Amino acid sequence: MKLPEFTERQQAYLLVLQQQGKSAHTVAAYGRDLAQLNRMLEIKSNGDSADLGRGDFVAALKKLSQQGLHERSLARKLSVWRQYCAWLVRQGAMSADPTVNLKAPKAGERLPKALQQEQLNHMLDQGSENEPLALRDYAVFELFYGSGLRLSEVVALNLNDVLLEEGWVTVTGKGNKQRQVPLVGKSIEAIRAYLPHRAAVEGETALFTNQKGGRLGQRQIQKRLQTWAAAQGNGQHISPHMLRHSYASHLLQASRDIRAVQELLGHSNLSTTQIYTKLDFDHLARVYDDAHPKARKRKKTE
Repeated sequence: MKLPEFTERQQAYLLVLQQQGKSAHTVAAYGRDLAQLNRMLEIKSNGDSADLGRGDFVAALKKLSQQGLHERSLARKLSVWRQYCAWLVRQGAMSADPTVNLKAPKAGERLPKALQQEQLNHMLDQGSENEPLALRDYAVFELFYGSGLRLSEVVALNLNDVLLEEGWVTVTGKGNKQRQVPLVGKSIEAIRAYLPHRAAVEGETALFTNQKGGRLGQRQIQKRLQTWAAAQGNGQHISPHMLRHSYASHLLQASRDIRAVQELLGHSNLSTTQIYTKLDFDHLARVYDDAHPKARKRKKTE
């Protein structure tokens, strides 16, 4: 199929979508995605009258990926192209579908941001006001950074999960898997300061509760963290995930023990920890110089 016919049939296709009961918003979105495809195909063809082929659609996907389009957006656009091409094949206008088994390029791994160690420690060293909600919030934030817990794991904590004398917390992570994570001294102090002020309805086992005495929710924690960060004079958005990543990054940089960090974070696969905890090149170079036999030999001869 030549490009002019490919574009001319699109209005008929959009009309079919309307007749099928698709919303006006959906039909308009399909139209925009197809129009964008047309423009890229026109640029690539540069007046060439050759039939459209698989390579044209691959090039269009690559172009969108290079422009920084999110992976989900790429997948959505490719889905629209596939549906249109499949319709053309059913109509007998196209002999073969060039988008069959075509996959959108995967976006690179997006690493969560880690806060600077000095900045984060300074914020936490300010402590909290001697007020029930502030004491609770501070204990929560200390757990995020002190033990690297996920938001869902903090919410799920019960009173009997925390062993303050022993310095351990039992965590139920993804896949309902349990692990024990050590508590740092500041976390122990913060939890001890909070517990006398813990409000709870009868039978509530949650460690962290709201003002009504029920289990504290994820959204409440996220909002309280952002409010606390703003009060500390930090203008950037801070999330529980950032505190967990900061814990992992700082611990890995200090210990150089990725297996231990993997266990503490509750990652099933080491590859997850490798993505989650990004080390700078200088640190990797130091590890190489200290550990690799060739590097040690080289240093001795210098």
